[in-house]
Amino acid sequence: MEAARFRSAAAAALAIAAILTTPTRPIFAETVDLLLALCVDGSGSIDEEEFRLQRGGYAQAFTDPRVLNAIRSGPQGAIAVAYVEWGTPAAPRTVLDWTIIKDQATAEAWADRLLKEPRRPQSYNAIGDALAHATAMIRGSPIKAERGVIDLSGDGPDLRSVKPAQVARDEAVAAGITVNALAIFKPGSGNVGGLRGEPLDQHYERAVIGGPGAFVQIAEDFKSFGQAILQKLVREIASLPAPTRTALSSENR
Repeated sequence: MEAARFRSAAAAALAIAAILTTPTRPIFAETVDLLLALCVDGSGSIDEEEFRLQRGGYAQAFTDPRVLNAIRSGPQGAIAVAYVEWGTPAAPRTVLDWTIIKDQATAEAWADRLLKEPRRPQSYNAIGDALAHATAMIRGSPIKAERGVIDLSGDGPDLRSVKPAQVARDEAVAAGITVNALAIFKPGSGNVGGLRGEPLDQHYERAVIGGPGAFVQIAEDFKSFGQAILQKLVREIASLPAPTRTALSSENR
């Protein structure tokens, strides 16, 4: 009987020792300054050159010292980025899931992955479903942050969303997420790209953006997309005050 009690006590002691010496995982999820969901137009209105300019614009922007300095300026010195391409109703595609960017190396690795991802066809033009998808990604992210921002860019209005853009925008704002937009104007069409002749930037102001400090940035064409998104990312990441609308063309870069 005494031997049995001794064996039991010894086993308990060994179990406790194993618990105390086994490495444990952190209880809390990793924390960054910002969860940034990039919702990029991959619809049928985007030709191959425009698609390349968009992907290249984001890749160059995130490796630019100005964006990296904005990332480092936060308390955590890091952000998490997800890249989504939208177009088909109810079927936006997550190209790159949440990735932490905190320095040149992580930015370059992210950019390299983005440029290598193949394009998958999207129809048009479901902005609301892209916003709903991005909202769900931010709310369900395993990485935690004080701020959540959806950055939507496109060359046309919301046309065929299962969930209309205004409804999805309002749900995002109610969840504490800010939605910003980049309106890309088509050469030769002026700034008309919204519904019923409404300028595209005004359509985005009315139906897409929302939340504290929300703004619309303008790119006069796809050639100026890279510079426009660079300026926009610096404002979003550093949480700088921004005008209601900002225009940038390839002629005045």
